[in-house]
Formats: sequence, structure tokens, C-alpha cells
Amino acid sequence: MDLDAWKEAHSLVLIIYKATKDFPKDEIYGLTNQLRRASVSITSNIAEGFSRQSFKEKIQFYSISCGSITEVQSQLLIARDLGFLTVGDFDLIFQKTITVQKLLNGLIRSIKNYNVA
Repeated sequence: MDLDAWKEAHSLVLIIYKATKDFPKDEIYGLTNQLRRASVSITSNIAEGFSRQSFKEKIQFYSISCGSITEVQSQLLIARDLGFLTVGDFDLIFQKTITVQKLLNGLIRSIKNYNVA
């Protein structure tokens, strides 16, 4: 996939998988699973939106990705506050979510502008 938003989101997924590998084993079906699923949802919805033909559908899937980013951000705060992530790891990952969010918002904006033109 050639979208910068997808590439950055894919990188985020890989970082989250590595970071959650060391979470407590009793969190495997809790926070570990939630973070992984939400991060994968970001890339999946970007990919699905990319393949859609209508502007409305593209925006819908990209917007779902934005919701998943917010979900990841909330879960990262919980992981940090529970001591599952160091402050440094949290900052790195959280900053990556902001980058993906900005790219997605720009993508949505460009589709809306193109659709109006």
C-alpha cells in the first residue's frame, strides 16, 4: 500500500506488538489484546477505505480508523498508568499515534476538498 497514513499506522502496529509482548501474562486477553486489535483496526480500515470507489465510503473507513487511534491512545494511557509501559516507550508510541492521526485527518480533508472541486 502506498499511502503514508497506512505506512505509519503499520509501523505503529509493529511497535505496539513489540511493546505489549512484555505486558503481564494475565493481560493477554485484556489490555494486550485490546491494544493489538485496535491498532490493527487502524491499518485495516485505511486499507479498506483506500479500495473503496466513493468518496463517502473512503471517508467513512478513514473516520473509523481515527476512532481506533483514539481508542489506542486511551489504552496507552492506561498501560502507562499501570506501569506496563515506561514513560519513554509511552511517549514514543503516543507520538506515533498523533502522526498517524494527522496523516489521516489530512487524507480525509483532501478527499473532502477534492469531492467539492
